[in-house]
Amino acid sequence: MLQVQDIHSYYGKSHVIQGVGLEVKQGELVTLLGRNGAGKSTTLKSIAGLITPASGKIIFKGQDMTLLPAYRIASQGICLVPEHRGIFRLLTVEENLNLGRKKGSPWSLHDIYKIFPRLYERRRNGGAQLSGGEQQMLAIGRALMNNPRLLMLDEPVEGLAPVIVEEIVAQLKLIKAQGISILLVEQNLEVCMQLAERHYIIESGKIVYTNDNASFMNDAYVKDQYLGVGAISH
Repeated sequence: MLQVQDIHSYYGKSHVIQGVGLEVKQGELVTLLGRNGAGKSTTLKSIAGLITPASGKIIFKGQDMTLLPAYRIASQGICLVPEHRGIFRLLTVEENLNLGRKKGSPWSLHDIYKIFPRLYERRRNGGAQLSGGEQQMLAIGRALMNNPRLLMLDEPVEGLAPVIVEEIVAQLKLIKAQGISILLVEQNLEVCMQLAERHYIIESGKIVYTNDNASFMNDAYVKDQYLGVGAISH
């Protein structure tokens, strides 16, 4: 579904992404892991069109998306939920969700509330009145209203209480069961290993490791060498 081929992306003169290549197949959940400043968020922004790669290609469903503006990429079915969620804090939950709905999308408010019961309970509350976990659920729910085929999530459980993390993990499993592909950047390694089929590790803007979940879980050296002992910093 998604093929990222040797992309190079810059912030000004800073060469942040240096030849990244990865792929996400239909219905697959893949993680992109790495230390602070490794280039994880920049990779997601490059795929979403928020940063235009200087070279390389981004192919989605057989089409070259590399130079398209962000709104065109989103219209093709790639949705990014950023690290800081980006909800409208002065609008209600329901207003946020309706603003995210793409014309012709099969997703309804009922569908979103079925996955996120908390949002139904808080549907008339403003975004600013939600807890951090509820805001994250709202950001993901709003993205679903756009009918994505690829959902990219940047640190969705960062700073959340363990009970809320468990809820979001269960909700991501439900979303994946709908056939939506997911590219996940996340610092919680246990969450990643519960959800993913495959993992990529990025270091200094380059992919340095990729393997399936079973191999990754059993490779203590890789986790220590590239991620630190049991922890990943953004």
